[in-house]
Amino acid sequence: MKNELQLLRGNTRDARAVWSDVSKSRIDELRALTRKYGISVALGDVRLLDGHWYVTHAGLLRLAQRKRCIEMSVREVPNFCDPVASRWVFKCTVRKSHRSRGFVGFGDADPSNVSPLVRGAEMRVAETRAVNRALRKAYGIGLCSVDELGSFAPRHEEATNGKPHRFPTASNGTGSSNGAPKLRDRLCLLIRKYDLDAMQVKQYAADFCGTEVLRDASRDLVESFITRLEKQAETDRSALICKLNSYPPQQEVHA
Repeated sequence: MKNELQLLRGNTRDARAVWSDVSKSRIDELRALTRKYGISVALGDVRLLDGHWYVTHAGLLRLAQRKRCIEMSVREVPNFCDPVASRWVFKCTVRKSHRSRGFVGFGDADPSNVSPLVRGAEMRVAETRAVNRALRKAYGIGLCSVDELGSFAPRHEEATNGKPHRFPTASNGTGSSNGAPKLRDRLCLLIRKYDLDAMQVKQYAADFCGTEVLRDASRDLVESFITRLEKQAETDRSALICKLNSYPPQQEVHA
C-alpha cells in the first residue's frame, strides 16, 4: 500500500513536470492506470500525446515481467510479407500462465503506415506492434500503444538499431531525462498536423540553428525553431513548403 501511494504521488508529480498543460481529468486517468497496472511515468511506461494517454512498448514489457508472463513467441507471417516493398506482418502469442491457451496479436508495417522517422525499419516496427497488441489483449490494456499510431508515431524503441531519423533527445537538453522528450514530441506533432516532410524539417532546423547537425544545437535554439516553424505553418504553409523543398528530400542528415 505504501509503495502504491509513493508511485501515485511520483507519477502525478512527474506528469505535471513533463506535460505542464496536463488536465485534471488526465491526471485522474493516470492515477487509475497506476492503481490497476502499476505503471511508471519516470520509466516511460506511458506518453501523453494530443491529450490522450498511450502505453509504450517498454511499459508493456515491464508489465508482463511484473505479472510473471511465462511465454512470448513472435514469428513472421510469410504469406503477407513483401520484403521488396518493405511490407511485414508478424504474429505474437502471449501465454500468461501454463494453463493459458494464449493471446494472439498481429502487427503490420509498411512505408504507408510508419513515421518517416523510422523508414527502413518496418520489419522491427511490425514485430513491436504484434508484441504490443498481444500483451494488451493478455492484460486487458485499453490504451493504444505508441507504436500503433501509424505515420505519426514518435521514435520507436525497437527501431533504434535500424538507425531511423531522429530528433534530438535528452543529450542536448531538448528532452526530459525520464524518456518523455518534450521538444521532439512538439516537433512530431507539427509535422503530423501540417503534413510536412520530416527529413526536410530536420535540415531546415539544422540550418536555422547554424549547426552542421541538429544534435549540436542548444535547447533554446531548437525551441526557437519550433516556435518559428509553427508560426510559418499557421500563417503561410505554402511558403513554408517552398522553403522545405529547397532542401534535398532524400539526403541523409544525421542528428
